[in-house]
Amino acid sequence: MNLRVRLLLAEYRLLLLYVGRWLGLSALVAALAGTVSAAFLVALEWVTDWREAHDWMVTLLPLGGLLVGSLYYYLGQSVEAGNNLILDEIHQPRTPLPLRMVPLVLLGTLLTHLFGGSAGREGTAVQMGGSLADQLTRWLRIRPQERPVLLVAGISAGFASVFGTPLAGAVFGLEVLLLGRLRYNALVPALLAAAGADWVARAWGVGHTAYPVVAVPELSVLNLLLAVGAGVAFGLVGRLFGSVTHGIGAAFKNRVSWPPLRPVLGGAVVALLVWALGTTAYSGLGLPTIVAAFQEPVPPYAFALKLLLTALTLGAGFKGGEVTPLFFIGATLGNALGLVLPLPLPLLTGMGFVAVFAGAANTPLACTLMAMELFGSSCGLYAGLACVSSYLFSGHRGIYGAQVVGEPKHRRWLRQQGKPLRDI
Repeated sequence: MNLRVRLLLAEYRLLLLYVGRWLGLSALVAALAGTVSAAFLVALEWVTDWREAHDWMVTLLPLGGLLVGSLYYYLGQSVEAGNNLILDEIHQPRTPLPLRMVPLVLLGTLLTHLFGGSAGREGTAVQMGGSLADQLTRWLRIRPQERPVLLVAGISAGFASVFGTPLAGAVFGLEVLLLGRLRYNALVPALLAAAGADWVARAWGVGHTAYPVVAVPELSVLNLLLAVGAGVAFGLVGRLFGSVTHGIGAAFKNRVSWPPLRPVLGGAVVALLVWALGTTAYSGLGLPTIVAAFQEPVPPYAFALKLLLTALTLGAGFKGGEVTPLFFIGATLGNALGLVLPLPLPLLTGMGFVAVFAGAANTPLACTLMAMELFGSSCGLYAGLACVSSYLFSGHRGIYGAQVVGEPKHRRWLRQQGKPLRDI
């Protein structure tokens, strides 16, 4: 056997060992993340149904705020940063994520939804997936240089299992770390963990919301330009959501010194707004309104109301995620744009669904894949144009302050490269 063949065999032996190692580790992450996401989705559906059957629960939202605020003040100050804590640990590893992050974010999110706060579920799944994945670094004595990769796998697994979108989940974990760059060294673990976690969640009998396959019009220069223009609007609203949420959070921190009191006051404001509106359509996830937006016109101001209530809920200190509310905001904004743009209503709704999130989270590739997984591959070009435009016009802002600028969106912002968004 000549030297060239021996070198080739040695190369592929290393690759097989690498794949085998991460296949095993990713399977463990998938089993853990998929199982807890399944349990979370079942519990979330139960509390949502109970709240909708007892709409007076929203009047107790300040009490729910006291429970959530006290829970984190006395037991969870070390994990209060949530998703940003995970991103910080990937960029600059310091200490393992406490296992307490899992029950705290799970209970905090369920309480938020039980009492009628406007929040999502992605943050909960990502934090549970990341925290459980990080426990493997201690249990299996994972090498320090492999810990960030394992955390990316946990993020991908949590995201994929809670939405039923394994491709989007895998790319989200790679894309959310660095604005403008992908972390390819975690590609195999992220994809394996995302696909596995989605399969595990489905194996537990957990289903996901079914959305229609979106029909697209004939390709034309005008239609493509309309998609880009809609993406600009989606990006500006995504940026607005992040700015308002962070601004409300900063205002509460500056003016209310005792942390548990912040969600009490915020909950009172949200409860009053819900009472004034006379509907609970903007509480919780808002999935019925999202589904309705694909079928018929919804109030053109719906996106603004959801933005305000979600920013108040999360800014005051309630727990949950931003993504499903962003789906609501985007879907209803796209629905409203149907009044002025000559594109099919379901297509505009689907574009907004993913593109507002793409701008707010700076994850255009993951959101394009999500559109194709949820609404059919034929909408990929339109969704992609909307997501990329949204990403560009959201600027160097986002819902994740720990996200680092890997590649600026414009050469004039080169001085911001390498900085987290919260420092810009």
